[in-house]
Amino acid sequence: MQQSSNLLKLIILAILSTIAMVLMLLNFPLPFLPGYLKIDFSDVPAIIAAFIFSPVAGVIVEAMKNVIYFLYSGAGDPVGVVSNFIAGAMFVLPVSILYHKYKSVKSVISGIVTSTVIMAIGMSVLNYFLILPAYSWFMGWETMSDTVKLSTVLVGILPFNAIKGAVVALLLIPLFVKIKPWIEEKQMNLAR
Repeated sequence: MQQSSNLLKLIILAILSTIAMVLMLLNFPLPFLPGYLKIDFSDVPAIIAAFIFSPVAGVIVEAMKNVIYFLYSGAGDPVGVVSNFIAGAMFVLPVSILYHKYKSVKSVISGIVTSTVIMAIGMSVLNYFLILPAYSWFMGWETMSDTVKLSTVLVGILPFNAIKGAVVALLLIPLFVKIKPWIEEKQMNLAR
């Protein structure tokens, strides 16, 4: 029985990872931000996995989504893929931890706000100190000055991640309200 439960979990994670990767391809830029910053809804399947199973399951979906995307796209830029994974993990973990603690719509709303703040601030700091320098090095560009890094973070990265969190919340919260009974049913079935 445990073996079939583990197989079902693996199948669900694989399906959600694949859906997340497809959603990652359906991205769009915001007109007032740099064109390389694109919003997608690929974190939603990872959050659903985290709600059904555990926060770690959501991170696994984020990892699998990025690996599949990297293999599919042949992206010559592993820095962007790693950044996407880190941002996704920062976004999935807080909301799923709060959901598992309180299991309510309020916990999802407060969790998504917390996730957005953590992702926006965390990615700003990481971009300034690690990601932008790594990207410059990988692309063979001159080292970015502190002024360029700071303006990139304040004018691009920070507002982008705040807006992305809000946009994903607008989709996730009504979706969660609709599928909450299904999530609870899956949790009970897997617990047996």
